[in-house]
Amino acid sequence: MVLIAQLAGAIFGVLAIIFGAFGAHLLKKKFTEEQLNSFENGVKYQMYHALVLLMLSFNLNLDTSLEKNMVYSFIIGTFLFSFSIYGLCISASAGKKIRLLGPITPIGGLFLVLGWSFLCYYFIKNFI
Repeated sequence: MVLIAQLAGAIFGVLAIIFGAFGAHLLKKKFTEEQLNSFENGVKYQMYHALVLLMLSFNLNLDTSLEKNMVYSFIIGTFLFSFSIYGLCISASAGKKIRLLGPITPIGGLFLVLGWSFLCYYFIKNFI
């Protein structure tokens, strides 16, 4: 599980850098200001959670069901949240918005909230 968290964190991190540069340089000319802000928001959340996954993988054993569920929630949430935003922005700028992706973004957000809730519960359970 530690390797999964480290690999996911590293992949999310490198993709956040690539997508951030892509957005700042290539998509800036194609996107509206609102689309660019949304795209950048997806990149920020992706990077935040890449760092969270790396910190968790270096500080916890990730062998309990609570720890595993926390990691899976962050991975699934980051993927659904950020990548649905990328898809929405890119498809909208091409004039063919993929509306199916709209409901996926909040589902990803719920997984992120769940991951953070698991982390809070972990701290309460182990340190209070």
